[in-house]
Amino acid sequence: MRTKKWNVEIVITESDRTTQAEARLRGQNAELYVGEGTAHRNRADRDIPHIGDELAVARALNGVSHSLLHEVAAEIESRTGEQVHRLREG
Repeated sequence: MRTKKWNVEIVITESDRTTQAEARLRGQNAELYVGEGTAHRNRADRDIPHIGDELAVARALNGVSHSLLHEVAAEIESRTGEQVHRLREG
């Protein structure tokens, strides 16, 4: 059994009613995948900062996930010569 460690760094910036998050994933060969997410608070909403943080981070991580899946599909296609239509979970 082999254990590998990848690191994710998340930076959250708040300004007025907008929260922005940037997620940076470092892969095993120093590949870098970056995702960005934004959350906007409506003027009528109560100011509960952690909700904006969580939403912006979720969106940033989703961006990282899409980037990583795109990279995996491209690598599979280059090795097999066949187009990847969908990557299943599990």
